Amino acid sequence: MKITFLGHASLQIEVTGKTIIVDPFITANDKANKIDVTRLKADYILITHAHQDHILDVEVIAKNTGAKIIANFEIVNHFEKLGLNGHPMNHGGSWNFDFGRLTMTNAIHTSSFSDGSYGGNPAGFILETKEGNVYIAGDTALTMDMKLIPLQTRLDLAILPIGDNFTMGIDAAIIASDFVACNRILGYHFDTFGYIEIDHKEAIHKFKEKNKELILLNIQESIEV
Repeated sequence: MKITFLGHASLQIEVTGKTIIVDPFITANDKANKIDVTRLKADYILITHAHQDHILDVEVIAKNTGAKIIANFEIVNHFEKLGLNGHPMNHGGSWNFDFGRLTMTNAIHTSSFSDGSYGGNPAGFILETKEGNVYIAGDTALTMDMKLIPLQTRLDLAILPIGDNFTMGIDAAIIASDFVACNRILGYHFDTFGYIEIDHKEAIHKFKEKNKELILLNIQESIEV
């Protein structure tokens, strides 16, 4: 499994011959201005919630690629009205796709479209594949529900928001890594704008003090799981 950071909370996951784009917010992110969204490949688009900084480029990518949108019922319904193809899910539900098994998890946040309409409840995802198991937390606070994850799945990587203010910060993410029983963490949802800028060295050091690895990728940089 190859995971590429596309900036903010946007990811490209290549697994079992399929490509998944997560929460595409690229064209309005000045830090990701080298990425041409019209050239991105995608078989699926995974959406955690309806905020614009997670769905901005969904429509153009889906129209260019024919990608299937996976999200909660409300988000899928929104995009299906625009003529796009989707697979609705909700919390606690799982589905076997051709790339692996997805389970939708709880996230503590808000979720609405840019016009203020209801975007369903925010979520995270557990991705289980032949190439590894990954937890994509989405935008969330630290929550005790995370303790349920290792009862179901042994994780190889946890992708956690670390920017603070709108989500967990560094210290809470360290606790979250304990809750999900995973010491290899990919940080995201940081540095995009002033409210969520972090000190990279301090963050990595804090995780290292707890015998954990925090990975902070540059935009378009990748890791293997």
